[in-house]
Amino acid sequence: MSVNNISMLDTMRSRQSIRTFDTEAISEEHFKQINNYIEEEQNFVSPFGLRGYIELIPVVNNVTDKGIKLGTYGFIKNPRAYLVGMTENNKDAIVQFGYVFQKLVIFLTQLGIGTCWMGGTFNRNSFEKEISLKEGQFIPCVTPIGYPKEKQRVFDKALRFVVKADNKKAWDKLFFDANFESPLVKEVADTLQIPIEMVRLGPSASNKQPWRLVLSKDRQFCHFYIEHTPNYSKSFGYDMQLLDMGIAMCQFELACSELMIYGEWLKENPALAVPNNEIEYIVSWKFW
Repeated sequence: MSVNNISMLDTMRSRQSIRTFDTEAISEEHFKQINNYIEEEQNFVSPFGLRGYIELIPVVNNVTDKGIKLGTYGFIKNPRAYLVGMTENNKDAIVQFGYVFQKLVIFLTQLGIGTCWMGGTFNRNSFEKEISLKEGQFIPCVTPIGYPKEKQRVFDKALRFVVKADNKKAWDKLFFDANFESPLVKEVADTLQIPIEMVRLGPSASNKQPWRLVLSKDRQFCHFYIEHTPNYSKSFGYDMQLLDMGIAMCQFELACSELMIYGEWLKENPALAVPNNEIEYIVSWKFW
């Protein structure tokens, strides 16, 4: 879903995490557009039919209408609202939720509204008091929203430096040709160069970029793997990096859609030899 004819590719290239927001309230028109988006069920159905849920929570000084103070450990300043995600705590559900939540983030970016993926740096208990979790659900992530403050805090810039947010891994570390022994060269990626580059530019937890893509020899498939960072998610109670794989799927599909490169998601493990035990197959894109 594109807004005001703004290119998805330009949006994905320009989007950054916003942690300091302007004190200006979100306009009624923008709140209406956001509510319309989250009320449209189809926006939260994944490619494999799994359903995610979102609640919009307006805040003033991080306090909700119910008087609940939402905790973000000082990372976020002046949010006007939060979008809170809910899904089941299993691999498929978390990957697919990352996909639908990133689509929402891109939609908000096109409206000129700032976002910041938060999977670990918020107090889940405070958010759970505000929303209605169904049995078996948990909160994998939230994003504060608001208009970006023109001058970001020194803290924000320092945090981007610490997590190396502006330093993305090179192609030869992330993308492969037919097998994991042969790095994929941009020139031979042909029309897929841009969709694959959009994966590289996508946000990920602590900028770990756990996605690994293998383009099949016949160019009929692009296989998505995750390379887990050992012990990264141990303290969170779920594998946060699975969200990153959903983000990668979203970035890839949106780019393909804009470039009219047609295909579909399916699970068809090519059983490739992997270089280490941390690499796990997730999903494949089959070109039509």
